[in-house]
Amino acid sequence: MSIDFERISKRYGELTVVNDVSLHIASGEFFVLLGPSGSGKSTLLRAAAGLTGIEDGRILFDRRDVTHVPARQRGVGLVFQHYALFRHMTVGENVEFALRVRGVKHADRARRRNELLQLVALDDFTNRMPGQLSGGQQQRVAVARALAHEPAVLLLDEPFGALDAQIRVELRETIRQVQRRLGMTTILVTHDQEEAFALGDRIGVMHNGRLLETGKPEMLYRHPATRFVATFLGAANLFLGELSAGGLKLGQAQIAAADSQRASGHGEAVTVVRPEDIELADSEARLHSTPLCSGHVQSLSFAGGVQRLRVQLPGDSAVQSAVNLANAAPLVLEVTRNSSEQLQLALNAGQRVAVGVRRVHLLPTPISSFRILADSAQDASQLRNSPLLNQLATSMRARIIDSTASSGEGNVTQGVAVLAADSRAIPTIAAALARGTQRLLCIPAGAPLPRRVVICTDSDAARPAALALVASVMRHLHAEATFVSVQSPAAPRGDVAGSFRRLLDTRAELLESHGLDVRTDLQVGALDDWLARLAASEEQTLIVLGVAGDAAQIEATLTQRFQPLLGGRCPVLLSCSHAPVATLGAAGAMASAQEPDQQLIDGAE
Repeated sequence: MSIDFERISKRYGELTVVNDVSLHIASGEFFVLLGPSGSGKSTLLRAAAGLTGIEDGRILFDRRDVTHVPARQRGVGLVFQHYALFRHMTVGENVEFALRVRGVKHADRARRRNELLQLVALDDFTNRMPGQLSGGQQQRVAVARALAHEPAVLLLDEPFGALDAQIRVELRETIRQVQRRLGMTTILVTHDQEEAFALGDRIGVMHNGRLLETGKPEMLYRHPATRFVATFLGAANLFLGELSAGGLKLGQAQIAAADSQRASGHGEAVTVVRPEDIELADSEARLHSTPLCSGHVQSLSFAGGVQRLRVQLPGDSAVQSAVNLANAAPLVLEVTRNSSEQLQLALNAGQRVAVGVRRVHLLPTPISSFRILADSAQDASQLRNSPLLNQLATSMRARIIDSTASSGEGNVTQGVAVLAADSRAIPTIAAALARGTQRLLCIPAGAPLPRRVVICTDSDAARPAALALVASVMRHLHAEATFVSVQSPAAPRGDVAGSFRRLLDTRAELLESHGLDVRTDLQVGALDDWLARLAASEEQTLIVLGVAGDAAQIEATLTQRFQPLLGGRCPVLLSCSHAPVATLGAAGAMASAQEPDQQLIDGAE
């Protein structure tokens, strides 16, 4: 039985615990929902079981809408972390319970009970009481009971959490064998990466109520799309690299990035290096991989088949971390070595080593870092401490770097430039654009965290970069998402139809390219009036503005069309595409509210 979650949202008061989650699980698939505590994974599972209602969206089993179908009628089996066995019943009676309440005859109940207990290797335990079983045995009984009424879907809510390591391994092997034998669609909720890798045909990683990424275990591990997934699925070293036609530059090292999804292009890139992809040697000449720099062993620990090390790089190393370092601490690498590497080179704490890199992966995120543009330390501190920047940097695990707005110093062409949204915003943006900046975040003083995100694009040329930025932001904010097109009341019927098509195309593009879904809405009215109302609104909103053209054209567009937004109450995230736009002129890219390509996206995350 296939399972579809369509735009699922669940709120408890002001708190959104599941935010616009869309997911398809194929019939017979073993799907693992992975994430930290509070990420929304158990809430989504309980919604599938019918134990929790939802505010928005639909749940479909084999394309049948079961959103409002009672739990008992959904045909699911559910296993919790804490067994929930009836203590006054024997093992056999526990397994038979679901059949008894359904009126199944005694002989049929006994036959089904014996089949299931044999399936979970407990066929000799029929007459024992739960208190006479170990934790692993009790959980096997819980699995057998969940399967008694032959459900088409098995839902497992952290069923191994209370068990010791060896029993966990044995029980998950049992469940996997049972699932494969019965061909049952199964969803497992866990925060244990090892369990996810061992059991899942596919894994979905949740964070802050959002489904960040889905894919096969090896693909998510080797080619994650976000910092969170890269660091949650095992250890990872995150660096800021410089991508150019010559390859990837990390510090002073030039490294090939041919196996990366971002092997082409240029600019700052978040570089993921797994601990096992770092090589250590006693000298650079003995490295078999690309030399990175030197360092010294800070600590070593034995972990069975591997050795875990922390290697500290020197303070003058040109290698930059992609995450914030507390108190400007030296960069420390996480390294693992197998037994063969340990035999070839024995290491001790304090020993100097040469560091090489075997393989890298570049994240496809447009937000590599945040670089503050401010004329004073006080202004920089206000921006650094703003709720929006704090939330984005913390959730993304992105680095915040101080630059200067007036002197032109600092590498502001990289990452997202952050500046104050005030009367000086457009001149500051113009200066940054002249130096090659493509993404800027303007934050008004005292701006709270947004509840929604509104995106405006001035042309089709600006849309792809803006959508990529929207997708990155949506993953890290609790906010509503709607794509809105503003259409003039006097527009011909053909233009209105074209606006509808663009709405659907943009939604499909965001879903296909970034795995995120948005609502769509067509508003009728004058664009300038809509922008004025948006600028004056007291609603907690982040505006994402996508514009295309050269620096002078973009400055003219901002001045003539969007200046009210840049000096209003709402923060503005600006995406600039240096693509030629033939229609741009003195009146700006959006010269007329009647033009059908004027689009407003109300997105979120």
